[in-house]
Amino acid sequence: MRIDRIESFILKAPLAGGQRFLSSQGAFQQRTSLVVRLSTDDGLQGWGEAGVSMPVEHVQAYLHDVLAARVLGRDPEASEPLWHELYGFARDFGRKGACMAAVSGVDIALWDLRGKAAGRPVHALMGGAYRERVRAYATGLYYREEDLRDVDGAVARVRAEAQQYVAQGFTALKGKIGLLALRDDIRRLETLRETAGDRFLVMADANHAYTFASAVKVGQVLDRLDFHWFEEPLVPEDLPGYAALRRKLVTPLAAGEGECTRYGMLDLLRGEAVDILQPDLALSGGLSEGQKIVTLASAFQRPVCCHVWGSGVVVAAALQLSAMIPPVPYTACPHAPENEPLFEFDRTHNPLRDDLVEGGFSLVGEDLAIPTGPGLGVKIDQQVLDRFCVARRASGDRA
Repeated sequence: MRIDRIESFILKAPLAGGQRFLSSQGAFQQRTSLVVRLSTDDGLQGWGEAGVSMPVEHVQAYLHDVLAARVLGRDPEASEPLWHELYGFARDFGRKGACMAAVSGVDIALWDLRGKAAGRPVHALMGGAYRERVRAYATGLYYREEDLRDVDGAVARVRAEAQQYVAQGFTALKGKIGLLALRDDIRRLETLRETAGDRFLVMADANHAYTFASAVKVGQVLDRLDFHWFEEPLVPEDLPGYAALRRKLVTPLAAGEGECTRYGMLDLLRGEAVDILQPDLALSGGLSEGQKIVTLASAFQRPVCCHVWGSGVVVAAALQLSAMIPPVPYTACPHAPENEPLFEFDRTHNPLRDDLVEGGFSLVGEDLAIPTGPGLGVKIDQQVLDRFCVARRASGDRA
């Protein structure tokens, strides 16, 4: 079995009603993904996803103009040697960003192929599952443009949206902060806790919006409100700042969504910068590297909760990895969030997540089921792929 064709699809989906939403770093005008398909000479197809929160056109170019010649003709079951070859080739210029995103997409697709060839899910090939389902948390409470002009309305919208998630069966929720003035975002945080109740699990994600002094102020509020984690309070380059902030707060710090490979995660761990690692498989090196990051984190007794922002392909990949994350620390009766992973289930409008995979993903109680079909365990809806595809490239004998 050899890889004889590489295809990639840039997918772009407009937002419902054309209404933009914002994080601390700016507005989202559409949902975008780069989906990768590898085909073999015996007719199998494997799917991957490459890139997160970046211009995926750069990733597509690197995939076809640089990586394709090194991937075509290779045995998909030899994913480990190929990963190291691709990483070693780009070590001097591509250890992060678009280059690693392209490698990630190839690697996820290779695991999908391996699972389909064996007739088994990825988590079985990785050594087996600790769990059949994973506790999901809703990601929401993004800003609307009117929030910048109407703080009272912004607070009211937090209350209404949180009530929706409670009604949908969620018991955990992550909300965005960092765009408004501190006093106004603190009002939003207090409203979230008041609305959700004391037993509800709540987290805050600043998308690296704060200075150290501001992060301390917000973190002390999170301590008082008993938040489960404080995500990306500082810019990712400021590892000493993260370590100092950890010493000042009770609320755990979570980070790593923009970090790549075990080497980048090792810097976070050795620097005592984080309590919870959040690799994104579409950027950090794919499933091969995800497995190594999990092992590395366990050596430091740090939990791993995947960052998930993309299409249904990376949702499925992250569910496969989440199946085999060991309890940290191990106990006879593990519980989420104490020593079981949580799973990010973004609730903003995204047909690339909800429609691209046949059947989609749905909550069972507060959990998402781990797919048990071959490979990633999901099937791609070709009509949905075609509907949202704005740019397609192919490499190989049948390109």
